[in-house]
Amino acid sequence: MNQTAFVWLVLVAALVAANLPFVNNRWLALIPRAQPKTLWMRLLELVLLYFAVGGLGLALEHRVGQIYSQGWEFYATTASLFVTLAFPGFVYRYLYKRRG
Repeated sequence: MNQTAFVWLVLVAALVAANLPFVNNRWLALIPRAQPKTLWMRLLELVLLYFAVGGLGLALEHRVGQIYSQGWEFYATTASLFVTLAFPGFVYRYLYKRRG
């Protein structure tokens, strides 16, 4: 795979991971829960998945070549992008009115 495919892979993984806490009731999509998750649990899961996707990106960057050091601006930007990608799942869980 080339670098363009790696970028798209990380973006798709970020989109899926950002919406995962809001579309299911399992902890990290693996462990079933008897009670519904609270908003704080979903946000904690969102942070954990942010670091998981970051690890995937770091591993792919290492595979391509040298890992470049990043400043706080990079992490602020990627965290903002991850929260933005989570917006559809948040809307589906908390703002969408279900009839019936």
